[in-house]
Amino acid sequence: MAALDNLVVTTALPAIRSDLGGKLEDLEWTVNAYTLTFAVLLMFGAALGDRFGRRRLFVVGLSVFTGASAAAALSPGIDALIAARAVQGVGAAIMMPLTLTLLTAAVPAARRGMALGIYGAVTGLAVASGPLIGGSLTEHISWQWIFWLNVPIGLALIPLARLRLAESTAPGSRLDVPGTLLISGGLFGIVYGLVNANAHGWTSAPVLTGLIAGTALVGAFVRHGFRSPNPMLPMRLFRNRGFLGINFASLLMFLGMFGSIFLLSQFLQGVAGYSPTEAGLRMLPWTGMPMIVAPIAGILSDRIGGRPVVAAGLAFQALGLGWFAAILTTDLPYAAQLPPLILSGIGMALYFAPAANVLMSTVGPADQGKASGTNNALREVGGALGVAILASVFSARGGYETPQAFTDGTVPALWIGAGAVALAAALALLLPRRPGSAPAVPAARAAAPPRKVRSAG
Repeated sequence: MAALDNLVVTTALPAIRSDLGGKLEDLEWTVNAYTLTFAVLLMFGAALGDRFGRRRLFVVGLSVFTGASAAAALSPGIDALIAARAVQGVGAAIMMPLTLTLLTAAVPAARRGMALGIYGAVTGLAVASGPLIGGSLTEHISWQWIFWLNVPIGLALIPLARLRLAESTAPGSRLDVPGTLLISGGLFGIVYGLVNANAHGWTSAPVLTGLIAGTALVGAFVRHGFRSPNPMLPMRLFRNRGFLGINFASLLMFLGMFGSIFLLSQFLQGVAGYSPTEAGLRMLPWTGMPMIVAPIAGILSDRIGGRPVVAAGLAFQALGLGWFAAILTTDLPYAAQLPPLILSGIGMALYFAPAANVLMSTVGPADQGKASGTNNALREVGGALGVAILASVFSARGGYETPQAFTDGTVPALWIGAGAVALAAALALLLPRRPGSAPAVPAARAAAPPRKVRSAG
């Protein structure tokens, strides 16, 4: 649900505007309000789970997300919808980083790759199929159902999570208030600048202020991570080559993928002439591939290590995007689009599961919440950066005026997306061959029967 809601609203924007009104800036904020709160609060959500209990906070985040989804569906106006989307992002920021930690604690290290493969398949499919699901629900029912869809799922999961997940915390964890304020303010400034760059211009005062102030606060957060005795994100983690490499590879992967999906889904509708549902269906060779390949990728990472699988996946994704950029024309037949779509889908699938396995293998149990929160925050920033950069290139080299203008703007943007993912593949080659697995004892203790945990308070 959290991954899906990144892009599910994009194909519903015309219907929302027709129903609720609002200016173009208001419609942009129906997307950006979620991205902003999600990215800003991810690390804080992970820290809360480490301190007060990961299962407990997961249930809290799930409840907030479900309630905000209902509020979004019932919104009487555009301002209420934007506010509900922001609260959705808060719930997602609490529950999303805890999913990896809870899953890692529940599965033995020997089988973790396969479990994370299934997790990666669902996450990858949710991210990429957002436009399809949003378009289909909007076209055949109403835009409100892109939010109502979350409500029965959330209501079913809340008691299941409470009864079936084992509680765990990070030993000796404390809330790092200065670190929380620094990173939240820093990410807010950066993401605010990114999501407003196209509307106001990269050199406008609000954008420059956000980017400069945000970068300064992130720099102060890094300094705090070196000096504080108990920081939210110990900078020592980045001394691990695997942790450093997989996090920056993830940022670049999402930069290229999010920006490309944003443009190609519009190309299929605005240039090729498909409806939202038809466009989503024609992207299934890309978006649906993780469901088939990601579990296999997880098993491969268990057997041969995550580095070759992650590097191959990123290389395939980069080749697919580059292939698309090389052949894109206004009258490109769908048969010619299939090979790069399939190659990109295989690449995405090979990346997701092994990347999660590599990440969690680089840290011990006490730091897994911090690692997951960091990785998710960098992914969200990468996605916002990708949409902002590729949309800016698109606007500079083309536009919406004619099919040819749209194609002229999309081609150079796709080349930049392919280059970003290719750089991520190069970073993946720097990962250690087989990162050491996290010690099993704390994870086993985390998996103690939930009844004993509850009776202990």
